[in-house]
Amino acid sequence: MTDAETKLWQLIRKRQVLGFKFRKQAPIGPFIADFVCFEKKLIIEIDGGQHKDRKTYDEKRTQWLVSQGFEVIRFWNNDVLKDSENVLQAIFRRLALPGQPMNTPTPTLPHEGGGSSGIMEKL
Repeated sequence: MTDAETKLWQLIRKRQVLGFKFRKQAPIGPFIADFVCFEKKLIIEIDGGQHKDRKTYDEKRTQWLVSQGFEVIRFWNNDVLKDSENVLQAIFRRLALPGQPMNTPTPTLPHEGGGSSGIMEKL
């Protein structure tokens, strides 16, 4: 795992977020998800700079995962390392939404360092 993945894992493991269980490096079909909560069908991906060059692959991968009923949210490594509180709050908000369909498409990745917060996931 990358440093960012290790840091996020420390924050979400052992049912620390609303009691939901996450698995790390979980196989789903032909893919490996960084983190997944099967109960909510929520996948969390932590992306580094290499993902700027893999946009088409990531989009097809996300489309397949969404077609299987998962929601995929993404965060940049930098956001996890430097703004983990906001990343954790975004995950918390997604898990806390009752009746929210969990198969909505992931927003397009912003440029690295993105908008005002730099966090990819926006509700």
